Amino acid sequence: MDNSNDLRHCSSFVNNRINLKLLATFLAVAENASFRKAADQLHLSLPAVSMQVKQLEEQLGVALFQRTTRRVDLTREGEQLLISARKAMAELDGGLARIQQAAHVLHGHLAFACVPTVAATRLPPILTRFAAQYPGITLHVRELTHAGLLEAVRRREVDFGIGPVPERPGELDFAPLFEDEYRALLPRSYRDRGRTGISLRELARLPLLTLSDATLFRGHLDDALRGQGLVVQSNYEFTSVATLVAMAEAGLGVAMLPAVAVPRRTPLKAVRILAPVLSRTIAVVTIRGFSLSPAAQRLVDLCGELMAEPAA
Repeated sequence: MDNSNDLRHCSSFVNNRINLKLLATFLAVAENASFRKAADQLHLSLPAVSMQVKQLEEQLGVALFQRTTRRVDLTREGEQLLISARKAMAELDGGLARIQQAAHVLHGHLAFACVPTVAATRLPPILTRFAAQYPGITLHVRELTHAGLLEAVRRREVDFGIGPVPERPGELDFAPLFEDEYRALLPRSYRDRGRTGISLRELARLPLLTLSDATLFRGHLDDALRGQGLVVQSNYEFTSVATLVAMAEAGLGVAMLPAVAVPRRTPLKAVRILAPVLSRTIAVVTIRGFSLSPAAQRLVDLCGELMAEPAA
């Protein structure tokens, strides 16, 4: 017997006249194989469940269940409706989830931490575009040193962080964004004989200006100097990149800093540090196994798109 016409007729009824409440009741009875269990699950009375199933059967024009004193079985038409109803409910749940996700991206609060050298140079165009795309999201940016950033992520005080990858990641995950080589800012008068780089041994003979030892950058530099058996002639340290550069421009010494922090306009000459080449990897920092909110994921995706390799 060909039931294709009957099924198309039933589909038309489902699409046009049968509400979700009747389908939900049908699913509860079918999946529990019991009217009573379905009533408990739906917090309805047993007569109400029976009435809704009967109403659905009358609208479809077919019996959906074979009832006996001991059990409830699906008819052939009931089995077909069960398959279709499950697919329909799954599609509906997925659609509602996507709508809720979009709503969360359009409105809400987002907090993240960033090391100052990246915050001052790479974040402005990214946050400008993010604000234009998602004006309903309030952003709270915390500029923190490397150690403070990792701690803020661990304590879940922020959704994520943007900073260097340490030697021991621990319970944190690091998704690389770009590689950031270190630079030396030399006076234009320095006789570099046309070279584009300078060795760490040559730098050790000059008065050096660096960032404070609270930064991962300073730790890399100190380790490299010790590895070469070098002792610096003199060493000034500063907490602010702007102050460090200003001191170098005033002639106090040679500034050492990450390439991403080199100012666009400076009378100094930025050269690579060679033998050895020193660098750090800037990454998105999250707690391992922790899922980002939709808004946070959008911002992380934008960082991945726009945080290009630092210019030399």
